[in-house]
Amino acid sequence: MSSDPVPEPRRHPSLQGAGGAPSDWVRRFTALLADGARVLDFAAGGGRHARWLAARGCSVTAVDRDAAALATLDGVAGIATRVLELEGADWPLGGERFDAVVVANYLYRPRLAELFELVRPGGVLIYETFMLGNERFGKPSNPDFLLRPRELLDCLPEGWSVVAFEQGEIERPAMIQRLCATRGASPGRLPQSV
Repeated sequence: MSSDPVPEPRRHPSLQGAGGAPSDWVRRFTALLADGARVLDFAAGGGRHARWLAARGCSVTAVDRDAAALATLDGVAGIATRVLELEGADWPLGGERFDAVVVANYLYRPRLAELFELVRPGGVLIYETFMLGNERFGKPSNPDFLLRPRELLDCLPEGWSVVAFEQGEIERPAMIQRLCATRGASPGRLPQSV
C-alpha cells in the first residue's frame, strides 16, 4: 500500500453556490457577451455556467474529462458537450476560437497559454479559481493548484485588456483570484455587480 498522498483535483466545487448556481463573477461578466456568442465552458463539470450561458442565448461548448458530469447536460438546448483529456500531451482544442472562454475552479499551468489562444480577437476570458492562502481554509491546498498573487495578470499575453481583476479572501471562506479580460480593446463601461 502506497503512502503517497492522493492528488487533489484541479477543479474544486466549493465556490459553487446553492444548487449549482453560477458564480457572481461569471454572471456579471456575461453581460459583455453578444446574443448567440460561442462560449467555451472549460472544465465544465456538471455545467452550472454552461446552463446559465445557454439560458441567455449563448451557444455553449462544455468540455471536461468527466463523462458522467457532462452527461447531466444531455438534451439541454444550446449546449454541446465534449469529453476531452484537458491535461494530456495532445491539446484537443488547438486551432479552435470562441467569443468567450469561462474557467472556474480549475488550474493547470501547462495549458494557461493555450487557454488564452482559444479566445478570438475581441473575445472575453472570464476566469475564477483558488489562490495561495486557501490552504488555511481547506482544499484545494496543494500549491500546484493555487494561483500565486497576480498570476493571472502576469500570464496575460500582450494585446489583451483587463476589464476587471480581484484577488483575496471571500466570505465562504476561500482565497480566490478572478480575471475578466478581452483580447484587444477594453469594452469600456463595466457591467454592474450582481
